[in-house]
Amino acid sequence: MSFYELTKSQRVKLVEQIKEDIYNDLLNSTTKKIVAYFSDDDTYIRKSAYLSIGRVYFENKSLQTKIITCLDELLCDDNSKIRQTVINSAGEIGKRQFEEVQHFFDKGLFDPSHSPRNAVIGSIKKMGEVNPEPVLAWAKKYLHHENKEIRREICHGIELRGRKYPEDILPLLQELQYDKTARVRNTLVHVIGQIAYKKGCIQKVIEHLKTWKNKELVADALKEIIDVHYRYRNFSTMTQDQAIKYIEENYVY
Repeated sequence: MSFYELTKSQRVKLVEQIKEDIYNDLLNSTTKKIVAYFSDDDTYIRKSAYLSIGRVYFENKSLQTKIITCLDELLCDDNSKIRQTVINSAGEIGKRQFEEVQHFFDKGLFDPSHSPRNAVIGSIKKMGEVNPEPVLAWAKKYLHHENKEIRREICHGIELRGRKYPEDILPLLQELQYDKTARVRNTLVHVIGQIAYKKGCIQKVIEHLKTWKNKELVADALKEIIDVHYRYRNFSTMTQDQAIKYIEENYVY
């Protein structure tokens, strides 16, 4: 039976059990239950496991070194689900202590499997939203990496911070304005659109785009901003017509 086939009370009880099992594994310097949860086919079991790792880490200072050591060992496992859950666990810790887990993302970016790499993107998003300074400083190091997928993943990963604070990521995005790889360029345009539709954001995005030199890229980004205001019309502060009017009045092509 999968996680969401359980009743709400059963799910609550299961989450408590997962946390207790992980805690006991760590106390006893074993990984039997941790490995079972980290490799479970059910996404929500694995999610409960990495959330539990984060909680145990911050509730038990004496276990923090053990947890990092355990995650280091499991990051070398052949099972990509386990490596993915390790990265997500590190992401929970990195919300408050990024420096302690930075090395997991340095390695995870180059994982041969897509699922741990996707976990890096997801972790950058959740860490960058609440602990932006060290996370964005780390991300900046990879903006011009020779591997196009690394550049794309970093661009995608910093998006969530930009939805509330576009000014924090626009200087990083600007460094990618001349990237010739289609996948990176498309992601860049997408992210610019995503950080422009919430309250007070389009103003900051348009003002910063005025300083960009690649006018062809900017033109595509403006089209994306206008399109996003229609696609997300139920969530956008402005209507599409208002966004068009604002751009026409505030950006000179």
